[in-house]
Amino acid sequence: MPRQRVVVADFVTDALQPERELLGDIAEVVALDAAAEADLIGRIEDADAVMVYHNIAITQATIGRLKQCKLIVRCGVGFDNVDHVFARSRGIPVGNVPDYGTEEVADSAIGMALALARGINFFNNRLQRREGAWAYMPGAPILRLRGRVFGIIGLGRIGTAAAMRAKALGMDIAFHDPYKPDGYDKALGIRRVEKFDDLLKQSFILSVHCPLTPETKHIVNAQALSLMAKGSFLVNTARGGTVDATAIPEAIRSGKLAGAAIDVLPAEPPPDDHPLLAAWRDPKDPCHDRVILNPHSAFYSEEGLLDMRVKGAQACRRALLGEPLRNVVN
Repeated sequence: MPRQRVVVADFVTDALQPERELLGDIAEVVALDAAAEADLIGRIEDADAVMVYHNIAITQATIGRLKQCKLIVRCGVGFDNVDHVFARSRGIPVGNVPDYGTEEVADSAIGMALALARGINFFNNRLQRREGAWAYMPGAPILRLRGRVFGIIGLGRIGTAAAMRAKALGMDIAFHDPYKPDGYDKALGIRRVEKFDDLLKQSFILSVHCPLTPETKHIVNAQALSLMAKGSFLVNTARGGTVDATAIPEAIRSGKLAGAAIDVLPAEPPPDDHPLLAAWRDPKDPCHDRVILNPHSAFYSEEGLLDMRVKGAQACRRALLGEPLRNVVN
């Protein structure tokens, strides 16, 4: 079989040891370290398979130039940065790696929820800058978690993992997912909520775990937040566009939200004048102590990062060898 070419478009910049161990016998593997889609011009057209992470988008402009590509694999769960519809029209399957970071993202969601609801982040911030007494009273009221509703938007792999972790804390797990077949609520011992508005009204902690689609863009917006109980919490470890983050500061200031933890934003890194960042950085704003921002890191562990790379390379190997593909999203 003639030697083929696999292009790692972005994110990975090291010696590509995992990828070359899996593909080196059949393909040359190169990393382009692209910071923008334009960086791919003249370097990707003859690729037999493309591995793409989350630093760039692969749009019609790039896909239209691919001459012999057998697979574009999004090495991660979300695939909204790949024009998978156009790729299908060109006969190019697009796959993802849906299971690489299930544990890590679920752990992060629960960790963020606990840091908010137990006042951990609030107390740490205030004590660090010597504001207020060395006492619990400035954080009151903090409520017991057992029996309170942990609401989940999207009961996929990560949503399910988060549900099981929250259930272990004694919380009442409710989820909204119109695409989830019946029976998962029975199997997992959790509750399905048919109407999204009802989930919002019930949730003490609302955790987002759905993909970004036209239907879910800004599914959590100012109107949605207005339906939540006063003093509730929001966690987003899914995709930045699922939450209108510009609505969070006012929800915090009004007391509607007692806290928000956001791992993902639509633009990363976000501009300095983003309303949420400006509020979070201002010691005089309530968001300073009640918002947690992370740099799209919920997926990360050394083991999870290796899984992502290995599973992406395995998908490419199947494509190059003409074997049945898994996790095709288009």
